[in-house]
Amino acid sequence: MHNKLNIIKSNYTHWTEISTRWRDMDAIGHINHVVYLTYMESSRVDLLKKIGFPGLIREMDESAILGGLEIHYLMQASHPEILDVGSRISRIGEKSYDINSVVYKKKSEDLLCAATFRMIAFNYKKNKTIKVPKIIVEAYDNNK
Repeated sequence: MHNKLNIIKSNYTHWTEISTRWRDMDAIGHINHVVYLTYMESSRVDLLKKIGFPGLIREMDESAILGGLEIHYLMQASHPEILDVGSRISRIGEKSYDINSVVYKKKSEDLLCAATFRMIAFNYKKNKTIKVPKIIVEAYDNNK
């Protein structure tokens, strides 16, 4: 498949294997577009756990909130399918960072979709943005 987004699969440092479910399909018979977001969310959470980021619950002083996303759908898939979902921290700002995610069919170069998630460093107790936590910056620096 031609990769018009110039994505290099080997640049992704974290992979999560996900099996589709019957309920993931829509009336047309392919995996519904919104379901890909849940697949990528699972991989994103797995990545943050892997690097040791504890801020996956509201009660933490250093957490994150989704500020925006951009997604490109490139191919369709149907159930049953096993997917490889890759995630990587791709940009660090002062108070935000990006996580790029890609979804491939297992053991394939068939890129189904790709997305960028803008994560805002956030303190839920104070209800305000904060500087990107050191652990996120270090994970980014270690995977450049």
